[in-house]
Parts: sequence; structure tokens; C-alpha cells
Amino acid sequence: MPADPFVVNVARLRRALGTRWHETRQGPFDPTGELAPASSVDSSVPEGADATCDVVLESYRGGVLVTGTVSAPWRGVCRRCTTPIDGEFNVSVKERFCDPDPERHVLDDELAYEIGDDQLDLGPMMRDAIVLELPLAPLCLADCAGLCAECGADRNVEACTCVPPVDPRWATLDVLRSSRDVDRPVEHAREGT
Repeated sequence: MPADPFVVNVARLRRALGTRWHETRQGPFDPTGELAPASSVDSSVPEGADATCDVVLESYRGGVLVTGTVSAPWRGVCRRCTTPIDGEFNVSVKERFCDPDPERHVLDDELAYEIGDDQLDLGPMMRDAIVLELPLAPLCLADCAGLCAECGADRNVEACTCVPPVDPRWATLDVLRSSRDVDRPVEHAREGT
């Protein structure tokens, strides 16, 4: 079995506090497939895609500080027009990796990742950072016009002539409107004051 590309041996780094070194690691984002999307419209990292960690490791008393960026491609479906979209993340990270308590075998710092046998695994940190950045409801364009609710036309590509349906519950109130009310609502507001 090949070695995990995100596992870094930090024994030498930890010999002197404040020691820093740069690491760039690349490998499969989800080698086990456990982060597969629940449905075809969920945003996700494509199956088999590689992710990259470009980080600086710095030793401190009791652990290692990891600072840098993680990146990976992603894909999803526009929430308004259902067009497939994709992109790439470059997520900033700054995380602590600590040794577990030798007696209790748990981390004293619940927000840190674990160092085991001077091995630091960047994979869980990378996956956490990217999964948290996946858009829940992505847009293909900031001003995406979406699909027409009547005919289903993509209003980014073509104009439709559909008229919104009249809600029968409010239709009887339309007789209270006159063309003058619709054309000059600001003047009526002034007249009423």
C-alpha cells in the first residue's frame, strides 16, 4: 500500500522550538469515498480529484502550528437555473497539532488535531477546511435570472413572455386600483399626508 501523501514526519522539526519548514503535499481528496455527496445536486469535490496542501509547519512547546492554504476543485448545480458549475477552492488554514495526553490518550486541546508517533496527518485538516467551504446553494452568476416558473425557460439565455398568474385570493382587490394609482404612487402618498 502506498504511503499517504499528507502524512509528514515531524520528529526533526520538533527537536528545536520555533523551527519552521515549508511543505507542499498533493493527493486524493477523499481516498475512501466517505465524503461522497448525498445527491447529484449537492456541491462536492469530484470523485478522484486531488487536493493540495501548501503550508508552513512551525514547532512550539507541545505541538506544531500549521499555516497556509489548501486547494481542491469543486462542482455543483446553480440553485436558480440548474446549470452545472465548477470552480477551485483556495482556503486559508491555521491549525494546531498536539500530542495526546500520555495517561489519558486524549487531546487536552479539543480544537487541535493529533500528532501520533511524530507523524502529522494533514489530510483531516485539509478535508475539514474544504468541506466547510463547499457552497450550500451556489450560483452560476451573481445575477442569475433563473428558470421561468411557468414555462421553464432559462431566463439567462432567452426571454419568455409568460405573465405571472393572478392569485384569486387577491384578485377582487384589483378593482380598488386605478391606472392613476399604479402610475403615480408617490404623489398619492404625498396627498395622504
